[in-house]
Amino acid sequence: MNSRRVKAVAKKEMIQILRDWRSLGMAIAMPLLLLILFGYALTLDVDQVETVVLDRDRTQVSADFISRFEKSHYFNVCAHVSTYEDLQRRVDAGMAQMGLVIPHEFSNRVHAGEDIPVQVIIDGSDSNTATIILGYVEGLVKLYALELSQSPSYRMYRHPVKRSLPLVDLQTRVWFNADLESKNYIIPGLIAVIMMVIAALLTSLTIAREWERGSMEQLISTPIKNMELIVGKLLPYFFIGLVDVALSVAMGQFVFQVPLRGNLLLLFASSAIFLIGALGLGFLLSVVTRSQLLASQLAMVVTFLPAFLLSGFMYSISNMPKAIQIITYMIPARYFVSILKGIYLKGTGIHIVWGEIFLLILFGVAVIAISNRKFKKKLI
Repeated sequence: MNSRRVKAVAKKEMIQILRDWRSLGMAIAMPLLLLILFGYALTLDVDQVETVVLDRDRTQVSADFISRFEKSHYFNVCAHVSTYEDLQRRVDAGMAQMGLVIPHEFSNRVHAGEDIPVQVIIDGSDSNTATIILGYVEGLVKLYALELSQSPSYRMYRHPVKRSLPLVDLQTRVWFNADLESKNYIIPGLIAVIMMVIAALLTSLTIAREWERGSMEQLISTPIKNMELIVGKLLPYFFIGLVDVALSVAMGQFVFQVPLRGNLLLLFASSAIFLIGALGLGFLLSVVTRSQLLASQLAMVVTFLPAFLLSGFMYSISNMPKAIQIITYMIPARYFVSILKGIYLKGTGIHIVWGEIFLLILFGVAVIAISNRKFKKKLI
């Protein structure tokens, strides 16, 4: 491989990028715009749940129970109603996500240590959100019951105290994401998805542009070899991709406040390996199609949807059907998402992610080799 010819092709490609403000804007600005858009739009955190309350007991004890919801940042008691029909109407109209019904004799049953049928109505049109809300309610009620059983005033009413709770002191500790903030694992995965899409989209136009502009014949007549042309074409986009990674990491840390616990050098090294495969995939599409429009459309289809749905970025791969799980092994974003989440959240080192890195190397080598073979056929 002649380094002078590679440098000449890379210089020519960089000049074309700088002259075309749309390509340069897409290469630099689009990853940041997508990160901001998806970073704020994609969230699995549920808080300030609009709650409407029907208190049929209207005692100090029921008011104390309701205050637990009012003081929690997970709930926002937006209305107190006097009829069940009014509560139902508000939930049906989407004015509230949850309804809380306190029955008659609530305080008397509390003092008597009897079971209390408190009704919770949750809008289940979004099953994931409903499940999270239900978990919040159960946790709050259990804490209330525990505090109540240990309250001196409760013991004064109950003699002897009726124990309905086991003597188990459960102490939980969540590792790697103590506050359970969804942004802490969404942003690293989002960086991987965006890099996959942008890298393939940029290089999907390179060879197709030469064919459409009629400059491919000039390249064919030169003594440049296929691999030299491929490397020269991809080199500018490789460095642009590294700049995008740096900007995305900086935005994730300073804008979204996502902690980076791992080695920054390992992050960039794995990103560089991933970019080679993603850029090579876009180049392959450009070689096969010879059309900028078709190549860009294919790049979006074969990168965005698989990377978004099948990489483990949003949906756990272990919960997918077995056939789909097998398909995910062919998605390079799966391995890069795993690497980034490990580096960001767990601070994992090379001894943990070496398997994923090795598979990314295999993917990059395979894509470049296929591109070289296909491009050779196009020149004949």
